[in-house]
Amino acid sequence: MKSIKTVLNTYLFKTGLDKGVKQQQAVNLWPTAVGKKIAENTTVQDVKHGILLVHAESPVWAQELQFKKKEILSNLNSSLGKKTIKDIRFV
Repeated sequence: MKSIKTVLNTYLFKTGLDKGVKQQQAVNLWPTAVGKKIAENTTVQDVKHGILLVHAESPVWAQELQFKKKEILSNLNSSLGKKTIKDIRFV
């Protein structure tokens, strides 16, 4: 007999819902992936089609985060186990 976890994962994969679940996990992992200081100055607003929309507290923060975007993307996708987030847009 298959475990509930296996059945659920199979269902999510077959219906394409697994991508949405992974994207939501990225939102939840944001504070861990970026660290306390950045997390305190940003808010994840949305994630759609692999693009994370993040509100920065100021234009200075948005610019700083733009420089760190590759590192942040790498941290997030590494935590998720696959390349779920394709891009981050800072506003």
